[in-house]
Amino acid sequence: MTVRKPRFLMVLSALAAAGLMATACASSSKSSSTTTAGGTGSTGQATTVTAKEAPITATLTASGATFPKPFYDEMVAEYKKVQPGVNQTYAGGGSGKGRQDLADQLVDWAGTDATIPDADKPKFKGGTVLYFPTVAGPITVSYNVSGVDKLQLSPDTIAKIFQRQVTSWNAAEIAADNPGIKLPAKPITVAHRSDGSGTTQNFTQFLVMASPTVWTLKSGSTVTWPADTQAGNGNPGVASIVKSTDGGIGYVDLSDAKASGLKFASVKNKAGKFIDPTVDAASAALSGAQVNPDLTYNPLWADGDKAYPITAPTWIIAYQTQTDKAKGAAVKSFLRYVLNDGQKTAKDLDYASLSDNLRSQAVAQLDKFVIPA
Repeated sequence: MTVRKPRFLMVLSALAAAGLMATACASSSKSSSTTTAGGTGSTGQATTVTAKEAPITATLTASGATFPKPFYDEMVAEYKKVQPGVNQTYAGGGSGKGRQDLADQLVDWAGTDATIPDADKPKFKGGTVLYFPTVAGPITVSYNVSGVDKLQLSPDTIAKIFQRQVTSWNAAEIAADNPGIKLPAKPITVAHRSDGSGTTQNFTQFLVMASPTVWTLKSGSTVTWPADTQAGNGNPGVASIVKSTDGGIGYVDLSDAKASGLKFASVKNKAGKFIDPTVDAASAALSGAQVNPDLTYNPLWADGDKAYPITAPTWIIAYQTQTDKAKGAAVKSFLRYVLNDGQKTAKDLDYASLSDNLRSQAVAQLDKFVIPA
């Protein structure tokens, strides 16, 4: 038996159909296989452009920095919904591994929190490398001291702790940074990265800049730590040591520190203010950073009352000249997604999104890719 719709439902159905036809006609006037360079709408948020691209089929591999890994893992999963034909993995392993893997052409893109040393540039077999800034975030000074729920540390004190010149939690230097706080006579256990790490490079570069007369271990992806310190692989490895050691302290990105339930210190900034490691404080550090023509920049030890002084940048790096058409298209498309839709997700994952100026420069740089026809 045929059931007739009431007349008012028939009218509503007709109107809805007409609306859908109008939308379809409007959409058909735009090519589904092209994208814009990206931009911001009236709200100032990045526009969605990747959804308009033609379908891509490719398999990508990537490795590198653990600092942005939670963000990249989320981006890979979300981008898969837009381009289901693109399969990719991000293995982590540290910035040094990512740069080496890209140099050896073992991966299609890499994550790094530090720039390529000049001495290493000739080793990159694929030629010119492009830097694409993605997010930034605080490197926390995470600690585990029973009975101490709030801690303030100046750069000189941090330098002395990590160089093992200050070895007890009730040392005069720590007490001077924390007036009125009862500190235990407990040994300090220092945790650091065991792998070649952009987090290490940024943390030690902060100490070079902020504590030049005290810090003597210099800066790099690896440094020669005192023999009585402990090493962990990746940010999670350092976080694990700190969490399991009463008296432990280490440098860990904010996302991993929060995921591990760690406490972290407020750090004295260039303006003399003790600042908590928050996304907003990282954004304040980004706001005044000078961007170089290749889109590298340094937000460490930034000016400003509200700037967190150990704010680290991070980049995706890839070869300018791509040798595989499908993979090249997929790398470019994924980066476009990260620089547009991905920026809306950054804060939820404890990262600072790019400034509008830096993001727009990164989007424009996508046009520098050379992809086979």
